[in-house]
Amino acid sequence: MRRRNLLVFAFVAFIWLVADMATKADFDTFPVGSVIAGPFLGLFQFRLARNTGAAWGMFGDSTFALGVMSVLVCTALAAYLVAIARRANLAEVVGVALVFAGGIGNAIDRFTLGYVVDFIDTTFIDFPTFNIADIGVTCGFVLFFLGMLYSLRQEGDASATAARAQDGPEDSAAGADIARTGDGEPPADR
Repeated sequence: MRRRNLLVFAFVAFIWLVADMATKADFDTFPVGSVIAGPFLGLFQFRLARNTGAAWGMFGDSTFALGVMSVLVCTALAAYLVAIARRANLAEVVGVALVFAGGIGNAIDRFTLGYVVDFIDTTFIDFPTFNIADIGVTCGFVLFFLGMLYSLRQEGDASATAARAQDGPEDSAAGADIARTGDGEPPADR
């Protein structure tokens, strides 16, 4: 299971990182602010933006610091996954891979270009322009969280089953007798 999970992580992270870097390289050839395509169904368009901060203009011109933070978070996530790889479910593994690839993709932009290439611009709401890496981080976090909830529920169910199995045969027989008499009182000693 550990090997499978690490292979899935590596595959998903590689594919997402390649898709992110390829789309950014393509869109970064256009002039900043230009609408490259769209709008599509009134939902989004492709418009180039170069981001030196974080979403909504937070931490403007903090490109290097945000890149370092991305690398640190990605390193911690990878270490966490290696530590839990044996018992991680597929949602957790894919979620961590997407967050990892997105974080590394944006960090590469920050270190090599001095900005992050964003190009997906929503037209139906006021929302920061984003990219494939950002989609990976957001969706990956949600997927990882849902996978953790599923694992916790499975562990809770397993603990409850184990507790019931620890009840001795006398407890099970008494429970069956109570159920048969229907009055909730234990049967008289025989």
